[in-house]
Amino acid sequence: MNLLAIFEKKSQTFHLFLGFTLICAIGITDFLTGFELGFSVFYVLPIFFTTWLSGQRFGLIVSFISAFVWISADIATGHTYSHPLIPFWNTLIRLIFFIIITLLLSALRKAMIREGELARSDYLTGAVNSRFFYELTQIEINRFQRFQHPFTLAYLDLDNFKMVNDHFGHLIGDQVLRTVVSSLKNNIRKTDVVARLGGDEFALLLPETNEESARITLSKIQIALLEAMRQSNWPITLSIGVVTCTAAPQGIDELVRMTDELMYSVKRNNKNAIKFSTYTG
Repeated sequence: MNLLAIFEKKSQTFHLFLGFTLICAIGITDFLTGFELGFSVFYVLPIFFTTWLSGQRFGLIVSFISAFVWISADIATGHTYSHPLIPFWNTLIRLIFFIIITLLLSALRKAMIREGELARSDYLTGAVNSRFFYELTQIEINRFQRFQHPFTLAYLDLDNFKMVNDHFGHLIGDQVLRTVVSSLKNNIRKTDVVARLGGDEFALLLPETNEESARITLSKIQIALLEAMRQSNWPITLSIGVVTCTAAPQGIDELVRMTDELMYSVKRNNKNAIKFSTYTG
């Protein structure tokens, strides 16, 4: 784990304390070495840490403090200028430099966060994508092996989705997919995960969920989704396969296969239903 990753787990108060401590240390060193040695570039260090860890607003605060500490150390060393306005001009230039660094770092940080989110999510619906979903499911399997807490995996397939695309067009089809994800998110916990696996297939990962809780949750989800489809006059129903694990699967592929088969067994038998199973090893 790198240094930044360690600091990211600390509180914002700690980040600010770290920034102010670095500024003080650099300011004292700047004073002790005299005005002949330039230290401006070293003030970028607390600006970098604070901006990266706490955001643009706190980065700007540290930028102003850094500029003030620099001019204070410079004056304290007895540095004289040919004109009394020169130190204020130099301070302004350094402050502008610090602010530019802060704004660039903040923009870079936001871009990296956004890129990470896009790499893990479905661009159309905002649900997590299949790759990230499998990673999260594997993590849940590993967590089960340690704590023995049951979890549930559900696969959902939209019945008659092709009919919607053929009769109403793909724009409406896209709207259907977004509505499904929105409805799912509104009816699950923050710890649960919604994924779009491709096309009109979705998955739910429900940590800390036994079969009884899964039945209650999925029934509520089915009612909410069917009502959302009815309100928009879309002829969509759902085929759902649900597997609750009370033992650790040998691998994620086995668990996915079981859940997928349950869902397709519903598709083959009149659709619009939920089929439950428990994996006991």
